[in-house]
Amino acid sequence: MLFDESTLRKLNQLTLAASRIRAGGLQGDRRSTRRGSSVEFADYRNYAPGDDLRRLDWNIYARLERPFIKLFEEEEDLSVTILLDGSRSMDWPEPGSQDGLHKFTYARRLAAGLGAVALASGDPLSVLFLQGGRVAAEYGPSRGQAALSRLFGFLDGLRPDGLTDLNAALRQALVKPRRAGLVVLISDLLSPEGCESGLREWMGRSHEATLVHVLAPDELNPPLAGDLQLVDMETGYEQDVSLDGGLRSLYRERAQAWVQATRADCRKRGIRYLDLLTNLPWDQALLLEMRRAGIVK
Repeated sequence: MLFDESTLRKLNQLTLAASRIRAGGLQGDRRSTRRGSSVEFADYRNYAPGDDLRRLDWNIYARLERPFIKLFEEEEDLSVTILLDGSRSMDWPEPGSQDGLHKFTYARRLAAGLGAVALASGDPLSVLFLQGGRVAAEYGPSRGQAALSRLFGFLDGLRPDGLTDLNAALRQALVKPRRAGLVVLISDLLSPEGCESGLREWMGRSHEATLVHVLAPDELNPPLAGDLQLVDMETGYEQDVSLDGGLRSLYRERAQAWVQATRADCRKRGIRYLDLLTNLPWDQALLLEMRRAGIVK
């Protein structure tokens, strides 16, 4: 279990935010901006596991012996896709560190929390595990709170490894047709080419994008000094450095400038952005910081 029942009850009171509700195939717990009435019949769709049985048309089922769900004009679901960075750089800090929670564990809990919000709202949810420039594993699409245990089981089985190539993974994920909706990328962004072109392709297909930037505190303010050999944990590349107070200050300045530039670029491109350090309690990140950022409401 990635979090307790008390946190789950609080998450069930939230919904994911989207500036425009996408035309959905099934009824969800949100309102569309289209004209119409929530009691105005629109169409039928095949039943899928997790659908609300109150929307099943029993008369049609009696005649055709096939289950169909009734759709209405005004209430629509929101397709939700969570993209989880599973590269080796997420496997930090090392076990036993007191400087914040393990990045990948933190990211998995955020994915689980956002997924729980989507499922409780009746929204179709997919989770794509990005690793080595591709989609290494995929959950969903699933709908309804009955799918929550399967979501937790999927996330529990994931392990970070391999190189980071977010743009390649994001593009590869779009090879499979996906209904336009809300896409949330959870990553440390420690990828040589970033994620700009990959997210741009998702937005070019009418998805709304949110970026949750997860870092460990020592990645912004490393507690190091003296003559060191730094080793890239993904490539194994080694670099000898002499780290004094001046170089540490320069590193901190550049790291903060990188975060600020990422935030500014997201704002310019219409992407919601939230940067989180893993020493912030993850439930506070879900219930407070994501609400402030307009990711949930």
